[in-house]
Amino acid sequence: MSGDKMDIETAEQRLKALENSEQHYFNSYNHHGIHEEMLKDEVRTRSYMNAIVQNKHLFKDKVVLDVGCGTAILSMFAVKAGAKHVIGVDMSTIIFKAREIVEVNGMSDKITLIQGKMEEIDMPFPKVDIIISEWMGYFLLYESMLDTVLYARDKYLAKDGLIFPDKATIFVAGIEDGEYKEEKIGFWDNVYGFNYSPLKLTALSEPLVDTVDMKAVVTDPTPVLTLDLYKCTTADLAFSCPFDLTARRDDFIHALVAWFDIEFTACHKPIRFSTGPHTKYTHWKQTVFYLKDMLTVQQGEKIECSLHNRPNEKNKRDLDIKIQYRLETQDSTRQAEGTCLYKMC
Repeated sequence: MSGDKMDIETAEQRLKALENSEQHYFNSYNHHGIHEEMLKDEVRTRSYMNAIVQNKHLFKDKVVLDVGCGTAILSMFAVKAGAKHVIGVDMSTIIFKAREIVEVNGMSDKITLIQGKMEEIDMPFPKVDIIISEWMGYFLLYESMLDTVLYARDKYLAKDGLIFPDKATIFVAGIEDGEYKEEKIGFWDNVYGFNYSPLKLTALSEPLVDTVDMKAVVTDPTPVLTLDLYKCTTADLAFSCPFDLTARRDDFIHALVAWFDIEFTACHKPIRFSTGPHTKYTHWKQTVFYLKDMLTVQQGEKIECSLHNRPNEKNKRDLDIKIQYRLETQDSTRQAEGTCLYKMC
């Protein structure tokens, strides 16, 4: 087979895999359960409601675009805040239910719902005054729609237009999680008398999305990425960040935990919410990255770390993450350094 033909077939295979992964992503939002979970997430939904409804002076008589509108809850908040018209766009079939919801709430004349990809639809307005979107995924960027929001910003947002929300920050801290790590990772050392260590490596490479007790947090948190949605680009979704973690107490560190904070800075009184272990539950929970080593730290000691994140080449909604860490102490028995590779898929 000639090289050109192989290249064409390889490109076609990649395109098909990408289409399949995209379809799987959109299909996941066809189901009732995921929307119930998001709507019942009071931190999420009430923060959006307050940011929109409490700022009627920003929404009055404005044209609003709701990217990934789902059940159209944000679109209806915008109408309630006085928007002239709202365009909601979503790829999944939930939009047909959303149209019924909008109709029974008497807002069909104010809300236009379009099924399709943001990048492919025909918009009824050439420009919009405000973009609203709940685009965040686990670890902020996993399966997120941020690239779509940035596309909509660049193509449709009027000069001096607003984005709700407009700022997102990822934080990382070290946690003591020995018991759960043993349950999730150590289990594979002896499975009914057999060595299952190949699956242990797989378990270590898959970040765990779960709730972390604040009492387990051993270090001060540190920000590793801040996104300003007015300025950032898709290139910013691949990033590297060196950072230090400072131990709050003498303890062990088995993993790093990550979460994100969201801000609506355009509001009359800025509104923000956090998905961290220190605050109320959200459906995003936290993301836990187990380390190969157990770090023994004393209060005030610093762990030098770096986090490298990039979208997966085959599926841009998946993430390839590398974490490097180094603990250097005068006690050589506690020194440790390592590199861990993770895949969120």
